[in-house]
Amino acid sequence: MPDGPVTQGCSDSVAAMILAAGFSRRMGQQNKLLLPIGDIPMIRHVALAVLASRAEPVIAVTGFEGKQVRHALAELKLTIAENPCPDEGLSSSLRIGLEALPRDCGAVLVCLGDMPGIRARHIDALVTAFLAHDAKLICTPTYGGERGNPVLWPRHMFTKMQALVGDTGARALLARYRERVLTVPMTDSAVVTDIDTPDCLGRFDTTDGLGL
Repeated sequence: MPDGPVTQGCSDSVAAMILAAGFSRRMGQQNKLLLPIGDIPMIRHVALAVLASRAEPVIAVTGFEGKQVRHALAELKLTIAENPCPDEGLSSSLRIGLEALPRDCGAVLVCLGDMPGIRARHIDALVTAFLAHDAKLICTPTYGGERGNPVLWPRHMFTKMQALVGDTGARALLARYRERVLTVPMTDSAVVTDIDTPDCLGRFDTTDGLGL
Protein backbone atom coordinates (compact mmCIF):
# COMPACT_ATOMS: atom_id res chain seq x y z
CA MET A 1 0.00 0.00 0.00
CA PRO A 2 1.19 3.57 -0.64
CA ASP A 3 2.89 5.39 2.22
CA GLY A 4 0.61 8.40 2.32
CA PRO A 5 -2.28 8.95 -0.10
CA VAL A 6 -1.73 10.41 -3.54
CA THR A 7 -4.52 12.93 -3.99
CA GLN A 8 -3.25 15.07 -6.82
CA GLY A 9 -4.89 14.36 -10.18
CA CYS A 10 -2.84 14.34 -13.35
CA SER A 11 -5.29 14.02 -16.24
CA ASP A 12 -3.37 16.67 -18.17
CA SER A 13 0.10 15.66 -17.05
CA VAL A 14 2.37 12.66 -16.65
CA ALA A 15 3.04 10.85 -13.38
CA ALA A 16 6.26 8.97 -12.68
CA MET A 17 6.94 5.57 -11.16
CA ILE A 18 10.43 4.67 -9.90
CA LEU A 19 11.05 0.91 -9.65
CA ALA A 20 13.19 0.31 -6.57
CA ALA A 21 12.17 -3.12 -5.28
CA GLY A 22 14.71 -5.48 -6.87
CA PHE A 23 17.29 -7.75 -5.25
CA SER A 24 20.44 -6.47 -7.06
CA ARG A 25 21.68 -10.04 -7.49
CA ARG A 26 24.28 -9.15 -10.13
CA MET A 27 25.85 -6.61 -7.75
CA GLY A 28 26.72 -9.35 -5.26
CA GLN A 29 26.04 -8.85 -1.56
CA GLN A 30 25.11 -5.17 -1.80
CA ASN A 31 21.87 -3.46 -2.71
CA LYS A 32 23.01 -1.36 -5.66
CA LEU A 33 20.30 1.24 -5.07
CA LEU A 34 21.90 2.14 -1.73
CA LEU A 35 25.46 2.41 -3.05
CA PRO A 36 26.84 5.95 -3.08
CA ILE A 37 27.29 7.85 -6.33
CA GLY A 38 29.39 10.72 -5.11
CA ASP A 39 27.98 11.14 -1.61
CA ILE A 40 24.37 10.28 -2.43
CA PRO A 41 22.68 6.85 -2.71
CA MET A 42 22.01 5.79 -6.29
CA ILE A 43 18.25 5.66 -5.84
CA ARG A 44 18.16 9.21 -4.47
CA HIS A 45 19.95 10.50 -7.60
CA VAL A 46 17.21 8.99 -9.73
CA ALA A 47 14.47 10.41 -7.53
CA LEU A 48 16.01 13.90 -7.59
CA ALA A 49 16.10 13.86 -11.39
CA VAL A 50 12.48 12.76 -11.62
CA LEU A 51 11.35 15.35 -9.08
CA ALA A 52 13.14 18.08 -11.05
CA SER A 53 11.19 17.13 -14.18
CA ARG A 54 7.68 17.91 -15.38
CA ALA A 55 6.38 14.52 -14.20
CA GLU A 56 4.14 14.51 -11.13
CA PRO A 57 3.18 12.97 -8.82
CA VAL A 58 6.11 10.62 -8.25
CA ILE A 59 5.67 7.08 -6.87
CA ALA A 60 8.62 4.98 -5.69
CA VAL A 61 7.96 1.24 -5.50
CA THR A 62 10.14 -0.37 -2.84
CA GLY A 63 10.51 -4.00 -1.76
CA PHE A 64 13.89 -5.61 -1.03
CA GLU A 65 15.47 -3.77 1.92
CA GLY A 66 12.52 -1.42 1.77
CA LYS A 67 13.30 0.31 5.06
CA GLN A 68 16.79 1.26 3.89
CA VAL A 69 15.54 2.41 0.50
CA ARG A 70 12.85 4.54 2.13
CA HIS A 71 15.53 6.08 4.33
CA ALA A 72 17.56 6.93 1.22
CA LEU A 73 14.50 8.74 -0.13
CA ALA A 74 13.67 10.52 3.12
CA GLU A 75 12.17 14.03 2.95
CA LEU A 76 11.61 13.92 -0.80
CA LYS A 77 8.21 14.88 -2.19
CA LEU A 78 7.15 11.47 -3.39
CA THR A 79 4.92 8.60 -2.34
CA ILE A 80 6.27 5.19 -1.33
CA ALA A 81 4.37 2.09 -2.47
CA GLU A 82 5.64 -1.15 -0.93
CA ASN A 83 5.79 -4.32 -3.01
CA PRO A 84 5.27 -7.23 -0.59
CA CYS A 85 6.36 -9.79 -3.21
CA PRO A 86 9.43 -8.39 -5.00
CA ASP A 87 10.55 -11.95 -5.77
CA GLU A 88 7.74 -12.07 -8.35
CA GLY A 89 9.75 -9.71 -10.53
CA LEU A 90 9.33 -6.34 -12.23
CA SER A 91 5.76 -7.06 -13.24
CA SER A 92 4.67 -7.15 -9.60
CA SER A 93 6.25 -3.75 -8.97
CA LEU A 94 4.51 -2.33 -12.03
CA ARG A 95 1.16 -3.48 -10.67
CA ILE A 96 1.84 -1.97 -7.25
CA GLY A 97 2.93 1.32 -8.81
CA LEU A 98 -0.05 1.52 -11.14
CA GLU A 99 -2.43 0.91 -8.26
CA ALA A 100 -0.86 3.82 -6.38
CA LEU A 101 -1.44 6.33 -9.17
CA PRO A 102 -4.33 8.81 -9.06
CA ARG A 103 -7.41 7.40 -10.77
CA ASP A 104 -7.53 10.20 -13.34
CA CYS A 105 -3.84 9.91 -14.24
CA GLY A 106 -3.38 10.13 -18.01
CA ALA A 107 0.08 8.55 -18.34
CA VAL A 108 3.02 7.26 -16.34
CA LEU A 109 6.75 7.43 -16.89
CA VAL A 110 8.37 4.21 -15.64
CA CYS A 111 11.91 4.83 -14.37
CA LEU A 112 14.47 2.27 -13.24
CA GLY A 113 16.14 2.90 -9.91
CA ASP A 114 19.58 1.87 -11.19
CA MET A 115 20.01 4.58 -13.85
CA PRO A 116 21.61 7.48 -11.96
CA GLY A 117 22.67 9.21 -15.17
CA ILE A 118 19.08 10.11 -16.02
CA ARG A 119 18.37 13.84 -15.83
CA ALA A 120 15.23 15.92 -15.81
CA ARG A 121 15.96 16.89 -19.43
CA HIS A 122 15.61 13.27 -20.59
CA ILE A 123 12.25 12.95 -18.88
CA ASP A 124 11.02 16.30 -20.11
CA ALA A 125 11.94 15.41 -23.69
CA LEU A 126 9.73 12.33 -23.42
CA VAL A 127 6.85 14.29 -21.90
CA THR A 128 7.11 16.95 -24.61
CA ALA A 129 7.06 14.32 -27.37
CA PHE A 130 4.11 12.54 -25.72
CA LEU A 131 2.00 15.69 -25.52
CA ALA A 132 2.94 16.71 -29.07
CA HIS A 133 1.41 13.45 -30.37
CA ASP A 134 -2.01 13.81 -28.74
CA ALA A 135 -0.94 12.01 -25.55
CA LYS A 136 -1.63 8.61 -27.12
CA LEU A 137 1.73 7.00 -28.01
CA ILE A 138 4.20 5.01 -25.93
CA CYS A 139 7.36 7.13 -25.84
CA THR A 140 10.74 5.48 -25.47
CA PRO A 141 14.18 7.12 -25.59
CA THR A 142 16.92 5.97 -27.94
CA TYR A 143 20.64 6.59 -28.19
CA GLY A 144 22.78 5.37 -31.06
CA GLY A 145 19.87 3.31 -32.35
CA GLU A 146 19.47 1.48 -29.02
CA ARG A 147 16.19 1.68 -27.13
CA GLY A 148 16.51 2.67 -23.48
CA ASN A 149 14.68 3.88 -20.38
CA PRO A 150 12.63 5.46 -18.91
CA VAL A 151 9.53 4.69 -20.96
CA LEU A 152 6.36 6.78 -20.95
CA TRP A 153 3.09 4.80 -21.07
CA PRO A 154 -0.33 6.30 -21.89
CA ARG A 155 -3.28 5.30 -19.75
CA HIS A 156 -4.81 3.04 -22.40
CA MET A 157 -1.84 0.68 -21.83
CA PHE A 158 -2.30 0.39 -18.05
CA THR A 159 -4.58 -2.66 -18.15
CA LYS A 160 -2.12 -4.50 -20.38
CA MET A 161 0.74 -3.58 -18.02
CA GLN A 162 -1.20 -4.88 -15.03
CA ALA A 163 -1.66 -8.24 -16.76
CA LEU A 164 2.09 -8.85 -17.11
CA VAL A 165 3.82 -11.60 -15.12
CA GLY A 166 7.42 -12.44 -14.36
CA ASP A 167 10.57 -10.34 -14.40
CA THR A 168 10.46 -8.90 -17.93
CA GLY A 169 8.66 -5.69 -17.05
CA ALA A 170 6.74 -4.10 -19.91
CA ARG A 171 9.39 -4.83 -22.55
CA ALA A 172 7.18 -7.39 -24.28
CA LEU A 173 4.48 -4.77 -24.82
CA LEU A 174 6.87 -2.59 -26.80
CA ALA A 175 7.27 -5.37 -29.34
CA ARG A 176 3.59 -6.32 -29.36
CA TYR A 177 2.43 -2.73 -29.89
CA ARG A 178 5.33 -1.41 -31.94
CA GLU A 179 2.97 0.61 -34.14
CA ARG A 180 2.07 2.68 -31.07
CA VAL A 181 5.70 3.37 -30.06
CA LEU A 182 7.31 6.74 -30.66
CA THR A 183 11.11 6.75 -30.35
CA VAL A 184 12.65 9.92 -28.97
CA PRO A 185 16.38 10.31 -29.79
CA MET A 186 18.63 11.53 -26.97
CA THR A 187 22.04 13.19 -27.20
CA ASP A 188 23.84 11.10 -24.57
CA SER A 189 24.05 7.51 -23.37
CA ALA A 190 22.36 7.95 -19.97
CA VAL A 191 19.13 6.37 -21.23
CA VAL A 192 20.95 3.14 -22.13
CA THR A 193 23.22 3.01 -19.06
CA ASP A 194 22.14 1.06 -16.00
CA ILE A 195 24.31 0.01 -13.06
CA ASP A 196 23.98 -3.76 -12.66
CA THR A 197 27.48 -4.90 -11.65
CA PRO A 198 30.48 -3.61 -9.68
CA ASP A 199 32.26 -3.13 -13.01
CA CYS A 200 29.46 -0.89 -14.31
CA LEU A 201 29.58 1.12 -11.11
CA GLY A 202 33.34 1.54 -11.40
CA ARG A 203 33.03 2.89 -14.94
CA PHE A 204 30.20 5.31 -14.16
CA ASP A 205 31.09 8.99 -14.62
CA THR A 206 30.04 10.93 -11.52
CA THR A 207 31.07 14.35 -12.84
CA ASP A 208 28.08 15.20 -15.04
CA GLY A 209 25.74 17.13 -12.77
CA LEU A 210 23.92 14.18 -11.23
CA GLY A 211 20.28 14.60 -10.44
CA LEU A 212 19.83 17.80 -12.44
